[in-house]
Amino acid sequence: MAAALKRKSEPELKTYHATVMVTRAEEWCVEAGSPDEARELLAAGLGHRCHLGERIQFEVESVAE
Repeated sequence: MAAALKRKSEPELKTYHATVMVTRAEEWCVEAGSPDEARELLAAGLGHRCHLGERIQFEVESVAE
């Protein structure tokens, strides 16, 4: 009986969905002949992510039921 009374006094939880902007510092790798060539290739979107990295900013944009 006490357990039933305790449940009634607790608020009912709902699930909410959010749009979140997350900024990470990632480590990317590319094969190149020089640092300048590597910068150009990375700026062009070439290469691959070596490590996911740490989250450095987290901002909730909107929340909906």
